[in-house]
Amino acid sequence: MLQVSNLSVARGGMIVLCGVDFSVDAGQILVLRGANGLGKTTLLRCIAGLQDPVEGQIIAPETVAYSGHADGLKGQMTVLENLAFWASIYRGPSPNVALDAYDLHKLADRAAANLSAGQKRRLGLARMQVSGCGLWVMDEPTVSLDAHNVALFRAALNQHVQNGGAAVITTHIDLEIASAQLLDLTRFKARGLSGSSAFEEALE
Repeated sequence: MLQVSNLSVARGGMIVLCGVDFSVDAGQILVLRGANGLGKTTLLRCIAGLQDPVEGQIIAPETVAYSGHADGLKGQMTVLENLAFWASIYRGPSPNVALDAYDLHKLADRAAANLSAGQKRRLGLARMQVSGCGLWVMDEPTVSLDAHNVALFRAALNQHVQNGGAAVITTHIDLEIASAQLLDLTRFKARGLSGSSAFEEALE
């Protein structure tokens, strides 16, 4: 599903990770760990095709579903319209699948701009459900979610991999998924990269 080989990535013209090697097969979840500013977000952006690596190789599906810090929502559209839009772009499953997964039926007719932070996060994650993509790449997906909604995310993620999908995730919490593999990126930290600034930490 995903193969990363001898990868080096840079942020602001400075290499932050080098020699990164890992693979993720269908049915697997890989959780990336590391300190703020290490380069986790930069690495995920490279995997998602949003940024070019400095060197190395990424073998991934042609289409990858990415969930980052920005919610990617269209504020003037309703919850249902957002999901229908993304389902049409990806030619994915019915929005009802996502509404069910994240308990969004009662919010289906509400404009995304009028959602709370947690509701926006749920809708952003629900977009993954309608993408139809086998590989999910997710940067801190549980931010703004309470325990109940973290459980909904966990269930959706487990269902995805049980159906033959795969996921690469950064998170600071324990998702309580026994089958998830952990990879600490600290050993790939570029030489000379010391502490990170507050701005860099915000990016990660």
